[in-house]
Amino acid sequence: MAEEKTILLTQAAYDKLKEELDHRQGEYRDEITERIAAARAEGDLSENGGYQAAREEQGKNEGRINELIVKLRNAKILKAPKAGTVGNGSLVTLTMAGNEMVYVLGSRDLTVATDYDVISPESPIGAALMGAKKGQTVTYKAPNGKDISVTVKDAQPLK
Repeated sequence: MAEEKTILLTQAAYDKLKEELDHRQGEYRDEITERIAAARAEGDLSENGGYQAAREEQGKNEGRINELIVKLRNAKILKAPKAGTVGNGSLVTLTMAGNEMVYVLGSRDLTVATDYDVISPESPIGAALMGAKKGQTVTYKAPNGKDISVTVKDAQPLK
């Protein structure tokens, strides 16, 4: 069995994933079951596209339920660093090559509670940003081997 990894989430992201799990285990699962029953009632299942589609949707839903259960079981609510310091759960405003961009530093699971794109702390840019302070410029090596400088314009805890 694969080792399960701790997933750092904000409380808002945890709540959204829990809400999705409840929906998928409840009304959505019931809706799919009703569609399967209605398609079964139509007769010949081998040529019944509605039945096949509903069964496929059921499999996808059950897979997502299992994924959510594991994520929530392994979730740890993160405490984002204070304003001005970049860390897991920070909303970071960056300036790179004259362009200003806003990202969340953390796992992609945080995006369920925000509309911002995510930078992984394990990525080259994410690793360089960890612990950086507002106003600080950090440099990281891009996949093409070039050194890229990024300035932290602001860092706030993700709410």
